[in-house]
Amino acid sequence: MKKAEIGNVIEFKEGLKGIVEKVNENSVIVDLTYMKNYRELELEEKTVVNHKNYKIIEQ
Repeated sequence: MKKAEIGNVIEFKEGLKGIVEKVNENSVIVDLTYMKNYRELELEEKTVVNHKNYKIIEQ
């Protein structure tokens, strides 16, 4: 599996999308404000996603 890089857009957890801000050994830190409906979902601005739990949709 290919690891995401900074700036990639990833999809995870049933359709959530975000921009990768930092790549760690086992996970990435993702900015969720990329999504148009971010405010409606009442999510935190950033989250951590394990490399096993996302797919890269835009490089």
